Amino acid sequence: MRNYTTAQGDMWDSISRRVYNSESMMHLLIDANLGYRDVVVFPANCELMVPDAPRVTRVTFPPWRANA
Repeated sequence: MRNYTTAQGDMWDSISRRVYNSESMMHLLIDANLGYRDVVVFPANCELMVPDAPRVTRVTFPPWRANA
């Protein structure tokens, strides 16, 4: 886990894009920083915890299900 210091105007989705390269991971940030869950637009210098992203494993199908 690492930390992220907000800049004025940061929002959950923009922080997620910056640290995870995906807006869809912002739920990880919110869950790790429940004290800020009601914040929409951050002021400068809030310290947020950034949990490690889960490892994504590729699902492979057997050859007979390749077109499923």
